[in-house]
Amino acid sequence: MPKHKGFPGRYPGSDYQFTLRRANPKGVTPIKALERFKDRKPVDKRVDAAFITAIWEMFGDQPFERGNLDAGRLSWFWGREIVPADPDNFDPASYEALIQVNVKIAQVTFPELFVADDPFDADAETDEEPW
Repeated sequence: MPKHKGFPGRYPGSDYQFTLRRANPKGVTPIKALERFKDRKPVDKRVDAAFITAIWEMFGDQPFERGNLDAGRLSWFWGREIVPADPDNFDPASYEALIQVNVKIAQVTFPELFVADDPFDADAETDEEPW
């Protein structure tokens, strides 16, 4: 099972898991789409945003191996924000399966993660006045 070094293992201060420590000896848990209801708890929404942020910061819009990413966590995004990189040759029960972020859907669902830096704030780090 490929491991994603540097990827957070869980949501800080909680038991919301992002990665696996080792492969499942009974077989790979397949990824399947799970419905996210609008009345979810605020903490669930924060965990979703943290997971997508970690995916985006590590992989961007490039395809990547599923590896040790938790199937349960991926399933909350499956078919929407996370999709197979090659739908014709995709095995949902493979650690080596290539997946990627569906940027258009992710931007709609999590717009705060894709906000560009303010172009007028370029001098914010300096002590000098811009005029």
